[in-house]
Amino acid sequence: MTVHEAAGHGGGRCRSFHDGILERRIDNGNHLVLSGNHAVLGYLREIGGEDGLTGPETAEFPFLELGSGLRWTVRPGAGPIPWWILFPGRRVPGTRTAEYLRVLGLARAPADATVASCLDRGGLLFKRFWEPLAVSILNASAEEGAASLLWPVLKETFGRGRAACRPLIAEKGLSECFVDPALRLLGNRVRFNSRLRALAVGPGRAVSLEFGGNTVELGTGDRVILAVPPAAAAGLVEGIVTPRGSRAIVNGHFRLDAGRQTLSFLGLAGGLSQWLFVRHDVVSVTVSAADDLMDDPADDIARRLWPEVAFALELGDAPLPPFRIVKERRATFAQTPANARARPGVRTPWNNLYLAGDWTDTRLPATIEGAVRSGWTAADAVLNS
Repeated sequence: MTVHEAAGHGGGRCRSFHDGILERRIDNGNHLVLSGNHAVLGYLREIGGEDGLTGPETAEFPFLELGSGLRWTVRPGAGPIPWWILFPGRRVPGTRTAEYLRVLGLARAPADATVASCLDRGGLLFKRFWEPLAVSILNASAEEGAASLLWPVLKETFGRGRAACRPLIAEKGLSECFVDPALRLLGNRVRFNSRLRALAVGPGRAVSLEFGGNTVELGTGDRVILAVPPAAAAGLVEGIVTPRGSRAIVNGHFRLDAGRQTLSFLGLAGGLSQWLFVRHDVVSVTVSAADDLMDDPADDIARRLWPEVAFALELGDAPLPPFRIVKERRATFAQTPANARARPGVRTPWNNLYLAGDWTDTRLPATIEGAVRSGWTAADAVLNS
């Protein structure tokens, strides 16, 4: 087995690096894993990285409404029946029990339904919980995000009680947790800076791969798993239908003057960013569905994000500290109802060519869980071929 990696490092959009401005090791983006993400946890056990995640002992989701300053914590109950919504102290302030039951409309939603079309957009629950949750999961506004992609996440996590929705974060970094253990396991079978330039197919099968002048002829027993972005897959193999368009994510990282030795996270409502994470003396915020920010200077973005960070951490009028703005222009495919229907399966018309990636038909959004499941599915298809 050989893994050809286009970049000079592993991990893609899920990695860590040393930043010279902050003089700290940071993640290129923030990722929140839930204890119900069985594929992710299975992957970590397989590579020996299961100790890389950390989080609270129970399922608790702290939130802050930036406009009002109101803070609360959502505390799901133990079982699949959501008795917890009966208790005001466990749910979103100002919401009623009946509002939560409307989320079942996502399960019955037609294929062309968006999240906003299935929920009450005028209620506080939508504003303070469903909207920021949907935007961060789908990397799309509630008005364009596919309802069919949000429901499976809720069903597999919140729908199974707190044992399945305990929030988990990479304790040291994304690379240390998800990437480095896998690279150690693979050893010298990974070839970096090896971008696939062309893929030739013949009757019923792929016949060769071209890596910048180096052509690899495929034998009768060779199998290829093509794990590249959707646009790249469509460009390499004529006839493959893929989702069209992408959506951006912006992450802002700020170094704090006073070190904070506890790792924490916070959901944000009513502002530009949706989630805040603190790791030691670096605080990071994530802006999903951030296409409008892509052409803005990093300084301008930092000045818009820092007041939200300072307010959330109760830092008063602390001046803007050293920062790093990381833009991912094509962070995910555009997770609209039309694109949800356009996702291909793992198999292709060529019997030795398979597809993998969070954009394939995993029935989940473009998350780490979806990416890992696509990899397992592709591997199973190869082994059973």
